[in-house]
Amino acid sequence: MTKILHQKRIVAIQQALQESDALDGWLFYDFRGSDPLAYRVLLLDPSRHVTRRWYYWIPATGEPIKLLHRIEPHVLDELPGHDQLYVSWEQQRARLSSLLNGRRRIAMQYSPLNAVPYLSRVDAGTIDLIRSFGVEVVTSADLVQRFEAVWTDEQLESHQYATAALRRIVDEAFAHVGSTIVKGHELTEYGLQQFILSRIHDAGMTTSSAPIAAVNAHSADPHYGPVESGSSPIRRDNLVLIDLWAKRTESGSVYGDITWTGYTGKQVPQKQRTVFDHVRRGRDAALRFVQERVASGRFPFGWEVDDVCRQVIRDAGYGDYFVHRTGHSIGEEVHGNGANIDNLETQDSRRLMPRTCFSIEPGIYLPGEFGIRSELDVYVSDREALVYGQPLQSEIIPIL
Repeated sequence: MTKILHQKRIVAIQQALQESDALDGWLFYDFRGSDPLAYRVLLLDPSRHVTRRWYYWIPATGEPIKLLHRIEPHVLDELPGHDQLYVSWEQQRARLSSLLNGRRRIAMQYSPLNAVPYLSRVDAGTIDLIRSFGVEVVTSADLVQRFEAVWTDEQLESHQYATAALRRIVDEAFAHVGSTIVKGHELTEYGLQQFILSRIHDAGMTTSSAPIAAVNAHSADPHYGPVESGSSPIRRDNLVLIDLWAKRTESGSVYGDITWTGYTGKQVPQKQRTVFDHVRRGRDAALRFVQERVASGRFPFGWEVDDVCRQVIRDAGYGDYFVHRTGHSIGEEVHGNGANIDNLETQDSRRLMPRTCFSIEPGIYLPGEFGIRSELDVYVSDREALVYGQPLQSEIIPIL
């Protein structure tokens, strides 16, 4: 069965290569787990014991070739193709040169200028070696996205489940905060985090790390994590930010990832309401842009969506306080390997692709005061950009 699965994957890769822009093939390379993407795309077990360099060449047409060290000739046994073995470094280079003879343009896990570090898995020396054979190396970014970020129908269903459950947990978390305060009991950021984590597990989901629960000035730290001893208490008239992500425990499930803010009082302060409104308008402008472009069949680049969102916040005078990208790819990992919504930390030149998902999560962070982030997930189909886990947050939630 595994042989059939791998054969189907190679056929799909060759079809993608034939549809791409004049690529002769895709060269995979790994040394001691240096390229986890190679293992994921090729459906290999990443825990296998590998100590020597291996190469796997998939031409656009024809039989793949494995280049393996003689003492580890079986590390790619499940993959189709002809085996070539080497022992010395001279043999490795000679056989690699022969393998690529006549090839002009190939894809590897490489990102020009390290623009997309998620893709920069092949070291500079290996790129130099391949180029020394007169071969042009181009990024495999969109190929990886096609095999790593595109969802099945079952994965979409798992995302719908996750986002619905997370929305329910948001309401439960704010209700828990309110009832605890009314009863006069103590609740800390850490206690709220653990409450959310227990609800995630009760919903049959798992998470790669604990959710964020941040109060007042801590909410101005985008990646704040409360600790068991010494986290802030949650009292009346506090801003509370929660960021939670999770997926079903079944293999192949994908994440949902959302962020909401609440206020433990009846009247949210004007400055917090104003900042939230700027964040919301940036979020919604980015969503509308994606929806309009996808509906017209012109899928945007990740950096373009970031620009749309970021401009709204710049125009409001808070550009210097929006210190992270607008969003990230979502898949089996909460930060997936598809296009990110980014023209700040990187310039993500990958186009959004049908059947992929990403977050839109602008934030304004005022050091020493508070931070506001609002996050939703966008699933892109052939002609629609859809958001699950409704309703979306339209204002800071008064908790009491």
